[in-house]
This record gives sequence, C-alpha cells and structure tokens, in this order.
Amino acid sequence: MAINLVPPAFILILGAAFIPFLQGNIKRVYMLALPVMVLVVLARMQPGTFGTVEFLGYEMILGRFDKLSRVFALVFAIMTFLGVLFALKVEDNLQHVSSLVYAGSTLGVVMAGDLLSLYLFWEVMAVSSTFLIAASRTEASRNAAFRYIMVHLAGGLFLLAGIVLYVSETGTLAFDFIGLSGLSSWLMFIGIALNAAALPLHAWLPDAYPMGTPTSTVFLSAFTTKSAVYLLIRTFPGTDLLMVIGALMVTVPIFYAVLENDIRRVLSYSLINQVGFMMVGIGIGTELALNGVVAHAFCHIIYKALLFMAAGSVLQMTGKIKCTEIGGLYKTMPLTCLFCMVGAASISAFPLFSGFVSKSMILSASAKEQIFLLWLVLQFASTGVVDHAGIKVPFLLFSP
Repeated sequence: MAINLVPPAFILILGAAFIPFLQGNIKRVYMLALPVMVLVVLARMQPGTFGTVEFLGYEMILGRFDKLSRVFALVFAIMTFLGVLFALKVEDNLQHVSSLVYAGSTLGVVMAGDLLSLYLFWEVMAVSSTFLIAASRTEASRNAAFRYIMVHLAGGLFLLAGIVLYVSETGTLAFDFIGLSGLSSWLMFIGIALNAAALPLHAWLPDAYPMGTPTSTVFLSAFTTKSAVYLLIRTFPGTDLLMVIGALMVTVPIFYAVLENDIRRVLSYSLINQVGFMMVGIGIGTELALNGVVAHAFCHIIYKALLFMAAGSVLQMTGKIKCTEIGGLYKTMPLTCLFCMVGAASISAFPLFSGFVSKSMILSASAKEQIFLLWLVLQFASTGVVDHAGIKVPFLLFSP
C-alpha cells in the first residue's frame, strides 16, 4: 500500500527538533531511526505528486516522486543514515540537529514539484549547513561560515529573482525542463550553478568545508553540490555551456589538489573535480550521459563521504590534518586505512569499484557523440584524480 501522505523531508526536519530532549542510547537509536523511517517511506511510495497546497492562487507541490527524484532521495537517505552512524559518539546537539535539518531540506529540494517549495527548502539547506561549518566553534570556522552564508544567500537571491520572472512569464510554479532561453532561466541557472561549485563560483567550497568538524564535513560533502546536480539534470539537460564549465571543473581543481597540504582541502578540490564530470554529462544531455551522471552522483556521495570519514578519523585521533605532519598510520588505524583505500579506488575509477562504471558511462557518452576534445579532457582529468585522490591521500595518511 502506498503511503504518499507526508513528504519524507519533514520526517527529518521535524524529527530533529526532539533531539535536544533525548539522552544516551535513546537519542542514538532515535537519530538512526529517522533516516530508516525515510527509507521505509521511500520504498513504499508510488510515482506521482502529493502534499499539494494552495498558496496565493498557485499550487505548491511538496512531493514529486518519479524515477529521477527516487534515485537521489534514496542515496540522500542512505547517506543520512551513514552520516548519523559516523557521528553517534559526538555529544553536540547543534551538529545533530543541523545535520538532520540539512539532510531533510535536501530531500525537500529533490522532491519539490514547484519552484516556491524548492526555494524554501533551498534556503533552509543553506542556513542549516552554515551551522555545520561553524560547529567547530573556532574563529576560523565562524569566519568561514559567515562567508559561506553570504555567498549562498546571494545565490538564493539569483534563484528567487529567476523564479519570480519565470512565474510571471509562464503563470505557473511547476517546473521541469527550462533551458537557457531568457533572463529568468539565466538567473536560476546562476543560482543553481553556485551551489554546484561551478567555476568560477567555486571558491566557497574549499574555503568552508575543511572548517567543519570531523563529522559535519561528511554531511557537507554529500548534499549541497549533488542537490544542485539534480536540479541541473531536471532543468538544464543538453546545455552546451555545461560542457565548458564541466571541462574547467575537471581540470583546474586537480592542480590545486596536488599542491594542497591540508587533506580535507585536497578532498574539497577533488569534490569539485568529480562534480565537473557530472556537469559534462548534463551538458552532453543524451540518455547514456544523463544515466551516467545519476550513477556517478550516487557513487560519489558514498565514496567521497568515505574519504572524508577517513580524513575526519585521522583528525580526531591525531589532531593533525596536514600532509607534512602525518603518515605511517596504517599500523595504528588499519581499518581506517582499508576503508580509505576503498574510497580511493572508487574515486580513481579502478575496475570492480563503483566509480569505474559511472565515470565510464560519461566518458563513453562523450565518445559516442564524437566530442573528441572533451573526451581527451576527461581522460586527462581521470589521470589527475588517480594522482591526488587515489595515491596522494592514502599514501600520505597511512604509508610508512
């Protein structure tokens, strides 16, 4: 029996409000139960729309469940469970509440069937993730959080301005494919591209993400950029500009990642690089390319979080995160070393690991469309990934 009654986003957002009133094992079980409830609801949902509300003569659709939103909602729910599991021993209600509200608002974004509810969840996502950056409670993290929220509020204003113009032009809040066809679409495109850390709007990511706590950074790596990827798949597939932006994203950050000394900054630049592959696939816009983008987003959320978990564990145990200050941890942290190697193999697209399949789909799509120069750029970028994420990170953390 279908249970299309309450948007899953509200399970996490409203459920997070009770966390400060719980303690001990009851709190831990409760936090794990929330994403499990979301997974159960998603498993039983049937395609369609639900949660419809009338607002000022327009129809708000809080829940739209189709093949695309199903995949992203499922991986976000899985990632929420894994992130909560990783953070169970943390005694910080600010982090727990913010992370679940952040995850819930991201679910709201990918299941929104209208532009107004999309915008509302978009802003909640920006505010809640800001608290995760500031959760370290240092002057550096507070400053980074301030810069982060200023950038994302600006991006939200671009999105809102585009929505207002779009609604005045079309008379509806509903959206699917939009395409770059006028001022409204360009404004929305800029707002979404900023959240995707698209060059040259990317500087906020390596500035903010490394400032989080060992656990909050895991959540940050998973949601904001991939929710933007989801929106670009739905609204701007086949946009040639995305191939250019994606080509820059897969190449430029790898040079910074190779030179960077802070492991979490290395992973942050690597994150931009991987989103670049997704941008290229969206720009190509064929069925193979878009399927590759969805697959790569799904895989990337998991293996990038795994790498941030490894880095966070090292930071938690040693108090150090710079390449020049650590090393030889394979003896004292063998399981962390093993899991880091799994993440490194996946992001490097090593055969039999998830990234090999998803990244190959995007590369194959560029070859099938005979975009030879783009194919060469992706091959070069793939080699760079092996260098900075596949070799540098595990080697400098764990080698003798």
